Order: sequence, then C-alpha cells, then structure tokens
Amino acid sequence: MAELLTDDQLNEALSHLADWRQDGTTLVRTVEMDSFVQAIQVVNRVAEIAENTDHHPDIDIRWRTLVFHLSTHSAGGLTAKDVALATEIDSVVANV
Repeated sequence: MAELLTDDQLNEALSHLADWRQDGTTLVRTVEMDSFVQAIQVVNRVAEIAENTDHHPDIDIRWRTLVFHLSTHSAGGLTAKDVALATEIDSVVANV
C-alpha cells in the first residue's frame, strides 16, 4: 500500500502544483476548457493515464468545466500517486 505524504512532503508537492489545492485528504483542481469537446478530450486522455497507472481520479464534468479530485482511498489520504497523477493531468491540460 502507498504511504501517506507528510505535511512537509505535501507542501513541497503543492509548491510545484500551482493550480491544485488541498481539501482535507483530497487534491482538487478546476479547469475550464474552451469547449465541451476539449473538456472531453482531456477526460479521455486522463482516463487512459488512470487505467495505465491503476489510479483513478474523481472527475466532475459540467459543460466545459472539469473538477478533478485526487486521493488514494486505499491509503486513506494523499500519496505520491496523487502527486504523480496531478502532474500528468497538468500536462494533459497544457497540451490540449
């Protein structure tokens, strides 16, 4: 099982994830794309990454606004898996 991040580790990670915020035991990012089609392209790409890494975000889709919630449920909070997926999501959003 993945180990929970310490407060120092989480703060360090968040210093590199400018668009993410901590909400309890979850990392959250809201993204507004230019169109619904773009939003779905992001979701599809993130879904591929999630399947390949066996770590799945909660995603709220509202027209062209996406809200990502990351947490390692099996560990009961935030782990390096969440930081890695947040970094991947940032890359996907930047390249759509």
